[in-house]
Amino acid sequence: MSEIYTVIVGILGILAVSGLFVGVTNDAVNFLNSALGSKAASMRTILLVASVGIVIGVVTSSGMMEVARSGMFNPQLFTFHEVMMLYLGVMFANVILLGLYNSWGLPTSTTVSLIFCLLGSAVAVSVYKISNDPAVGVGSLSEYINSSRAMGVVSAILLSVVIAFTCGSILMYVSRLIFSFRYTTLFRRFGSLWCGISLTAVVYFAVFKGLRSLLSGYAFVQLIEKHLLLSLTVCWIICSLLLFFIQRFKVNILRITILSGVFALSLAFAGNDLVNFIGVPVAGFDAYSFARTTGDPQMLMTPLAENVPANLSILLMAGIIMIVALWASKEAVLRVTQTELSLSAQGDDGQEQYASSVFSRTLVRIALNINNGIERIVPAKVRAAAGKRFEYEDVEHSGAPYDMIRATVNLTTSALLISLATSLKLPLSTTYVCFMVAMGSSLADRAWGRESAVYRISGVMTVIAGWFVTALGGFLISFIVGLVLIYGGTVTVIVVTVLCGWIVFRNCFPKKNKPGETEAKTETNNDIIATLRSDVGRTMESATKIYDRTLIAVLKENRKVLRDMVKESNDLFYQSRDRKYALLPTLKRLQSGDVNTAHYYVQVVDYLNEMTKALVHITRPAFEHIDNNHEGLSVEQTRDLMAINDDVEAIYRRINLMLRDGDFTDIELVLSLRDQLFESIAEAIKSELTRINEAKSNTKASMLYLTILTETKNMVLQSRNLLKSQQYFLKHRTEKKWIK
Repeated sequence: MSEIYTVIVGILGILAVSGLFVGVTNDAVNFLNSALGSKAASMRTILLVASVGIVIGVVTSSGMMEVARSGMFNPQLFTFHEVMMLYLGVMFANVILLGLYNSWGLPTSTTVSLIFCLLGSAVAVSVYKISNDPAVGVGSLSEYINSSRAMGVVSAILLSVVIAFTCGSILMYVSRLIFSFRYTTLFRRFGSLWCGISLTAVVYFAVFKGLRSLLSGYAFVQLIEKHLLLSLTVCWIICSLLLFFIQRFKVNILRITILSGVFALSLAFAGNDLVNFIGVPVAGFDAYSFARTTGDPQMLMTPLAENVPANLSILLMAGIIMIVALWASKEAVLRVTQTELSLSAQGDDGQEQYASSVFSRTLVRIALNINNGIERIVPAKVRAAAGKRFEYEDVEHSGAPYDMIRATVNLTTSALLISLATSLKLPLSTTYVCFMVAMGSSLADRAWGRESAVYRISGVMTVIAGWFVTALGGFLISFIVGLVLIYGGTVTVIVVTVLCGWIVFRNCFPKKNKPGETEAKTETNNDIIATLRSDVGRTMESATKIYDRTLIAVLKENRKVLRDMVKESNDLFYQSRDRKYALLPTLKRLQSGDVNTAHYYVQVVDYLNEMTKALVHITRPAFEHIDNNHEGLSVEQTRDLMAINDDVEAIYRRINLMLRDGDFTDIELVLSLRDQLFESIAEAIKSELTRINEAKSNTKASMLYLTILTETKNMVLQSRNLLKSQQYFLKHRTEKKWIK
């Protein structure tokens, strides 16, 4: 047997290790998000609990390995050579997909990636077999693919989206209705019973269902299965009593429940998702072991169709690598986590990661109409009583995106659904389940207010669409790579290996964040203000250049320069608009009590936004006028605009100098120049109105001319206000330091 197959097995092993690193970075957020989002414990504690769950979970994952061996195709119809090319194509496509999604900061599904990459590569190899056998037609393609199993897995994945969202919504609504956001008093009385239900569910589904393959031979387990309802009741009573006594010692049992949920979910994740990372390489190694006994690469892979237990040492080694990857990629995990946390956070801060869409706006309108209909049916007293339960209050004072009640619901519900799927040997997507449970619970918790609903729905749809793109992209990439490998032979194996090796290296050693990206979280008041002052100076200087070049380009009818000015002015406006939308989160970071600093920040952000908006209202009409080939400005209009431009340039030169040096001795001069400019603008407008009455001016040119004059006045007015605000702020800061 050729040595190339030994090399391929080695490549599969290397890709398995890199896949574990990249995959854990992507999927770890599934069982860390709720604990991190509620700030129930430190990152170190959460990772320690998750590590224990992973170690136990990998031991239970042996049964899931058959998905890679025979879940998507019928291996008894493929030769050893064909199976090795198939598996190699799957791993290459997997690495490409996961690398792309991690770089975009989107949580994708490794399960979907595995399933559709297997399908794509299997179809590619099947096409190769059909094309080389004249006696076989295209219609026989279904014989090579395990259609019933594949459809069952895909259906389970799609159905899990609806089930997870529904379960998360219902359980969260009931939980919040019971405890409300001000849960402290009621929780001291009945919290142990509620947490006992969660612990009972975790113990049964995560332990007995998750570890079913290991515990099935014990008489005690069989007794529990025989008297299930009684067993669950006894377990609930024991857990509730234990938590009740722990609570008497002033221990927050919600933290215990959340950490147990992290353990259960990490156990379920390892048991269900390990096949996504090492299933294909393990299956490739098994195929290599079978073929090595005969030395025939054309041997049919019938043994792969049999239920072959996975090597326990390989599973444990994979678990260790997963733990190392989890601890080594904490920053990347936090980056991917932000997607879900931003969509499920409580409250409307005004800063949204996603834009609205027609679909999201339509859904919100439908939801509002349904809500109005329900309100007409439900009595007012009932609605008022229920509404009080959902009045938000941060009783934990942790500043977390949501409280521990919701974190418990998220973790418990997700662990139950995934553990149940593992016991049924269904490769359920933990990403789908955890994400949709979190979205359902946030919706039921009224985290999606009218101010943010359209944006969050757009975000959810973006992530879900990304999952479907994963399916389509995984199928197409693996299909193409599979065809290239099966037809190209050894040379293409080498070329594709080198290409994917570079991708793996880039994924494992990503570029470091820019300093500003990591330092933003620890900004002080002075840092925030210094950044704003720098932005103000840069924006003002850019606005000066854009205004000057725009007027000259209009006079010369230079369409190319005007197009560039429109783009640059748009960039300035969008930057100032984003800063305005981020106003509330920034004000929360400013120290409480420093009212003058916050007031200054609000003023400057507003003045910058209005100034850049006025600049856009100059550049856009100017470009549209010239782009539509309208007649240029007259000699009188040109003369007046150039005089206005000189005055604006003189004002902005002094403003920029004062902002840069912090010396405001010429501020009264700027005020005088501004008044003179406004008089000049008024005279220019009167002159233009006279020309219009005398029919000496073109209509389109007059409209552009008047627009430029009006917006110039607005732009200079906002710039002067900004300068004045800067002076008052620096004066306040100086006096404050002198008093100290």
